[in-house]
Amino acid sequence: MLAAMLALALSLLGQSAGMKDVSVTAVEGESWLRHLNRSFNETSMGKTWDLGPAPGGENSGWQLKLSPFYATQSVTLHGSDLYRLSCQGCHGNLGYGAPPEINSIIEPVQATSVATTMKRMKDAGREISPSDVTAMAKESKVILMQRLHAGGESMPPPDLSDAEIRSLIPYLEQLSGVPGAEKKQIAVKESSYRVGEHIVKSTCHVCHSAMGPNPNPQQILYGAIPPLSALTARVGLADFVRKVTCGAPIVMGTPPTPYTGRMPVFTYLSQDEAAEAYMYLLSYPPQK
Repeated sequence: MLAAMLALALSLLGQSAGMKDVSVTAVEGESWLRHLNRSFNETSMGKTWDLGPAPGGENSGWQLKLSPFYATQSVTLHGSDLYRLSCQGCHGNLGYGAPPEINSIIEPVQATSVATTMKRMKDAGREISPSDVTAMAKESKVILMQRLHAGGESMPPPDLSDAEIRSLIPYLEQLSGVPGAEKKQIAVKESSYRVGEHIVKSTCHVCHSAMGPNPNPQQILYGAIPPLSALTARVGLADFVRKVTCGAPIVMGTPPTPYTGRMPVFTYLSQDEAAEAYMYLLSYPPQK
């Protein structure tokens, strides 16, 4: 059944080659951790703080349950989805981050709101003119937009289009308690390839370089992280979806032995979304 499903998806990918979202591009270059010259153990980036089950503790009843034509369907994404796919791996589901390494998004987003800033100033017993607050909010919005387009010193540049940013910002405001934000939510319609691209570039690429040698079990035991280019050859679709969404042991060391491994589990991703990341890597092979 799984083989037939994968064959069908690959066939549909080939048939729709001319329909690929033109904004989708292959992941390329070194991982963000390598760019920052940090080891996996020295960072909170890309981690959810949830690890998979220990060997022998896996859920034996797990099944792959994908939507029909998941690899070719058009997907409607809200700001909450874009946050989940592109931001949650580092900033967490509530936006608090992991200080001091990963900043909270709450205060920077609140600072872009005149109403929220006026209330904070009033609560702090500080008098400030509305015109000054408006100027401060505009400056804060410029800084926020710069981060959403170009990243920061320790933050990788988000791979977000202008339309996606317009959808994401109202959700960031809602997450940060900005009044009226829940009425400003905007949805965007995108291809499944783009969904996979968001996941791979914003989460996987933090730790996994696009290209590189495929490490053996002993090298993995000593901290080597497989490149994205080897991923689809190392594991099949079902194993990948299971590992990403609920965890699975990884073979490490000599002799090869199952371990829990270092990779976190991204329970906030659906099976379809994890599969879309896998199919994205197949359809858009990683580049140097």
